[in-house]
Amino acid sequence: MTTPYPPTPQLAHQLAKMPALAELFRLFLAGKHLNRMAEPALWAELEQYESAYAGLFAALGFELRVDARGFAWFHSTDASSNIGKVSRQLALLFMVIFDAQANAGKALQRFTDWLLDREWLAEVHEQQKDLLDAEGLSPDGLIELLGRASTLGFAVAEPAGWRLLPAVCRYLDHFEALATASRDDDNEADAAPEESGDDMRNDVLNDEEID
Repeated sequence: MTTPYPPTPQLAHQLAKMPALAELFRLFLAGKHLNRMAEPALWAELEQYESAYAGLFAALGFELRVDARGFAWFHSTDASSNIGKVSRQLALLFMVIFDAQANAGKALQRFTDWLLDREWLAEVHEQQKDLLDAEGLSPDGLIELLGRASTLGFAVAEPAGWRLLPAVCRYLDHFEALATASRDDDNEADAAPEESGDDMRNDVLNDEEID
């Protein structure tokens, strides 16, 4: 049996400074997000040795992205059809949540403060029933999606409901970019009508998936 070569002293020294390497690699490889709010110890480890982790992951063929707002993930442009479907459904879930909270006068940038419970989600489903039914999403389907969001690091379950985590900024940024592009198009068209909520929803559903 061939004995693997031991790591060089330089590599051994580098690995010694990254005790959470295996845990972080498994988390990112599974398509999950690391959030400072949910996992402060792992976040502190990544933040302290960010350059070392990024360099090692890059050597393995993975692009680590760390957002200063408190989340990190492996960036990829090759999403499978299953991941694409999940991303599309999550985009729809977050869009109707943000839409409902905006109508209630809530500050969207403070989404991590919101507690989302089953009763509130049922009300959201009733408000967006036609859209959600067209996508095959029942009230229980929204609950299942929040469970999936929790698995991927976009939300965290609590006894009374769920809270969104900073990684949802990826979707909020996407929504705001679509809204900005729409306003720019309207300005260029001079007298074009403002994009309706239905148009915005169609843009979200038809746009490329968030990778």
